[in-house]
Amino acid sequence: MDTISFLIAFAVVMWGLQILLGWRQIQRFNKEFQRVSTKGRTLIGRNNNGRFKAKVIFVLAIDEQENVIDCLYMKGFSVFAQPQSCPNLIGLKLNEIDPVALFPQDQNSRLALQSALSIS
Repeated sequence: MDTISFLIAFAVVMWGLQILLGWRQIQRFNKEFQRVSTKGRTLIGRNNNGRFKAKVIFVLAIDEQENVIDCLYMKGFSVFAQPQSCPNLIGLKLNEIDPVALFPQDQNSRLALQSALSIS
């Protein structure tokens, strides 16, 4: 096998691996999203910061009094990013949440949380 054929085969295998890992990430996020969304009204926010910056998604489940019952976030720019819980938001009222105070150094997380809160 010459060099060009090897590089093409390698690129095809890596592309297939990217598709498989992306599908797996979506499945994990959807499973966690379904778990959170059964608990109450759901607010979703994400950042729109460009192509080469980490993406952040927040999912907040709230009750009738606008208290956060459950929270989920996913942050990263690869297929290895996993959904995680955010216990520091659980129990807070929506109007008590200050994205700047929670994420003083992380603009992407601030923007995603602000996006979720603006939907309410």
